[in-house]
Amino acid sequence: MERQVAIPIKYQDFKFDEGFRIDLMLEKKVIVEIKCVEKLNNAHKKQLLTYLRLTGLHLGYLLNFGESLMRNGITRMVNRLVEQAQ
Repeated sequence: MERQVAIPIKYQDFKFDEGFRIDLMLEKKVIVEIKCVEKLNNAHKKQLLTYLRLTGLHLGYLLNFGESLMRNGITRMVNRLVEQAQ
């Protein structure tokens, strides 16, 4: 598990080494963003989706500790899900 992972941003000739910071990255496969708000909104979901796209990862979770029940504060997001043939 890594905390506060920097995500570089490249645009044309510009490069920012620390454009964004991911709260948690698990096994370089899953991104976890932690919030403590009354209600998650679209901006929170777009933030996680942006992190998934910039890193090329496919799975992320938003954990909102502001909910009265934690199970209501867990949101799973997927970026470019590829179905595997069995």
